[in-house]
Amino acid sequence: MSYQISRRDFLNKCAIGGLSLGATSFITSCASARSENLARTVSQKPNIVFIFADDWGWGDLGCHGNTWLSTPNLDRLASEGTEFYQFNVNNPVCSPSRTAVITGHFPARYCIHEHFGATVQDNQSRNMPDWLDPKAPMLPRLFKQAGYVTGHFGKWHLTNARVTDAPLPTEYGYDESAVFNGPGVQVKVNDACDRAVDFIQRHHQKPFFINLWVHETHTPHYPSEESMERFSNLDEQRQVYAAVVADGDKRIGKVLDVLRQLGLDNNTLVIFSSDNGPEVTGSPNNKKRGKGFQTYYSVGTTGGLRGRKRSLLEGGIRTPFFVRWPGVVPAGKINKTTEITAVDMLATLCAAAAIPLPAGYKPDGENMLDAFKGNKTNRTKPVFFEWLGTHSGDNWPCLGVRFGKWKLLMSSDQSRIELYDIPRDREESINLAPQNPEVVKDLIAMINEWKSQLPKGPSPDCMSTLRKEKL
Repeated sequence: MSYQISRRDFLNKCAIGGLSLGATSFITSCASARSENLARTVSQKPNIVFIFADDWGWGDLGCHGNTWLSTPNLDRLASEGTEFYQFNVNNPVCSPSRTAVITGHFPARYCIHEHFGATVQDNQSRNMPDWLDPKAPMLPRLFKQAGYVTGHFGKWHLTNARVTDAPLPTEYGYDESAVFNGPGVQVKVNDACDRAVDFIQRHHQKPFFINLWVHETHTPHYPSEESMERFSNLDEQRQVYAAVVADGDKRIGKVLDVLRQLGLDNNTLVIFSSDNGPEVTGSPNNKKRGKGFQTYYSVGTTGGLRGRKRSLLEGGIRTPFFVRWPGVVPAGKINKTTEITAVDMLATLCAAAAIPLPAGYKPDGENMLDAFKGNKTNRTKPVFFEWLGTHSGDNWPCLGVRFGKWKLLMSSDQSRIELYDIPRDREESINLAPQNPEVVKDLIAMINEWKSQLPKGPSPDCMSTLRKEKL
């Protein structure tokens, strides 16, 4: 999709905060037609397993050409479905990235700009709430209301474990949960996949929805002795990281195995992705604390992309994205052109299960089910990015927008602006801003229009009683 539509024409067709009436009618009609094409009865609704890794870089996979990491289960998952090379998350750190997935909204709409801090004072200083508003549109709740049994296993980080009065996962629409870095009882970080397997075994006769948010490859690293021995030929840093990746791949393989063993493969939509790019490698002084290895061993790779975690460059927000659904999603295909983003997940997964969106809900994302099914699909909405954390090195961009082939990045004061033709320049090596002043002007206007509609502060309903005073 080339840049052929003016900002005025675009805004007439698609309001930044939602769709115009004409566009809404058109997209609703398309969604209805797509849903009708799903040859599945209510009793055959697909199971959904959404696997979200943590800091797992685009280059941390054998199928992406990595020669020192071993990921046979994920490589097989990619080969059995379709991989989307143009997928982006909506923020380069955990909490906002995950907010986008389950709400279908840009996380800035909830003032979730960075990860939820270790203390409520951290959140307060960042002009953030202390938890994601459970009253927001919620992917698991929509599936629960449609008759699915719902589960969340692994990382939460839609609050912090130290916020003792945060809402429990049940308030977000989950029937069962076992989380770390979240509310309530904390479980071991490496237990998520085993708990998902148990959930599937107990509920396989009903349609189920699972968010499986695994720990790998976030710090602290806890590699198994078996995997450490397996990669003892590597240098110290790579040995630890390769062992962690192999352990994560093996655990995910258990989940894929139980689907096959129970005959659920053909009626289960499985997605694998990661919440942001790889962590920045720490100094030799940051090796180990307690039993966990620290960021000195975080040597994940971006596959040649610029930036890492905390950067709006592609290395921070372009992550692996595999979709497997036998008979619906083409197998062995790599889609290098279709732009998909995390805020598309709510509308797309609901369409896959023929679940209508709530009345009045205005998603920031789009229903990309046709793209999953191998059909040519062009976005109609821009994708906005925001990073309000520290700005240095490759973390300099504060705001960004992707529209068609163009991606614009800018600093908060607009003193630095860069423009890239992403399909042709995934490495973001050629800044085209000087040659395209009108494109730059229009995209900045889109960002400013979007920013003008965002809340100035978090909802008081999402602030902990641990705060000394509410904003």
